[in-house]
Amino acid sequence: MGDFYQNGIVTTLHNLTRRPVEDLERELLTFSKTRPMGLVLPSLYSELEGPALANIVEELKAVPYLDQIVIGLDRADEGQYRHAMEYFSGLPQNVKVLWNDGPRLKAIDEKLREQGLAPSEMGKGRNVWFCFGYMLASGQVKSIALHDCDILTYSRDLLARLIYPVANPSFNYMFCKGYYARISDSSMNGRVSRLLVTPLLRALKKVCGQRDFLDYMDSFRYPLAGEFSLRRDVITDLRIPSDWGLEIGVLSEMRRNYATNRICQVDIADNYDHKHQDLSPDDASKGLSKMSLDICKALFRKLATNGEVLSTEEFRTIKATYYRIALDFIETYQNDALINGLTIDRHREEKAVEMFASNVMDAGNYFLENPMDAPFIPSWSRVASALPNLMDELVEAVELDNRDFAP
Repeated sequence: MGDFYQNGIVTTLHNLTRRPVEDLERELLTFSKTRPMGLVLPSLYSELEGPALANIVEELKAVPYLDQIVIGLDRADEGQYRHAMEYFSGLPQNVKVLWNDGPRLKAIDEKLREQGLAPSEMGKGRNVWFCFGYMLASGQVKSIALHDCDILTYSRDLLARLIYPVANPSFNYMFCKGYYARISDSSMNGRVSRLLVTPLLRALKKVCGQRDFLDYMDSFRYPLAGEFSLRRDVITDLRIPSDWGLEIGVLSEMRRNYATNRICQVDIADNYDHKHQDLSPDDASKGLSKMSLDICKALFRKLATNGEVLSTEEFRTIKATYYRIALDFIETYQNDALINGLTIDRHREEKAVEMFASNVMDAGNYFLENPMDAPFIPSWSRVASALPNLMDELVEAVELDNRDFAP
């Protein structure tokens, strides 16, 4: 049971009464008459072969208020795309599947590349960016939710609570971030958020001093949640990072573009579990090692754009301060786990903190050595300025793919 305490400078919408999902859906159905709603599902083809997405599809079949579902499909050949079209064909909503590896969308990508506007690397950020571009261009919805396709504990009330704050016309929120406790199999998960992001933000506050941006980021209960919702107008000027800094980057962009009273977070699940990444301490190109590097770089870049002067000496201080705070957090989480009858591996937690501390310094050095690094994908307003017809071409490409490969 959540409490009603408001922490930080971002409004928190709690789950106080366990309101039945049918009540929420009746309201959302009313809202949809004036504010149509859509859902973005960024997916790897491999997720069609796992247990999580099958349950998500079954739950979505019962959702009455969605006008559009857009699935971004990555790493799929033609046969796999045909299978995906059949896989999602049972959904009663207006469904479009973007074949990101297909010739038509590759041709769109090549046009962007010729203008220096294409996403720099494959991944979730690129997938989400194309899905958002399609939704913006098609103009069918006004409120959009996004969640991952690997949620093992998914139920449709997660979606209802996630989209409600931006769908309710009496609310003024432009963006809503979902949050939840990361508990599964009697253990506490969410290591990157618990042991990297929060202690790093606290360390940055100590070293850099009071900063509105740091207070804002520290207000989110689960800043790395892959679930958020927004109004369609937000997409136009939203710059999405193409790496693991997606969630941090989106939060930073919302802070840049909107006042904090237009941003909120909502409790969307009592129990949340999805696939877990390996720590990968010996390979910085994958797993939690790459994720932590990208997140640190995203935070450092944002501080620099806000006028913070960063140096090697400052990064050394940040690393040392982070390490001490993170170790203190381990004891806090261990005690929290014990009082709730959960297990926590102290050795595993400290190994993660040691790797994160090393990556804080590595990310700092990378930032200093690559001052012109530009990981953000250009906004769709910039694309429309450089290539006025491209968004129409994107809609046509998606429509043709969905027509030609329909089951």
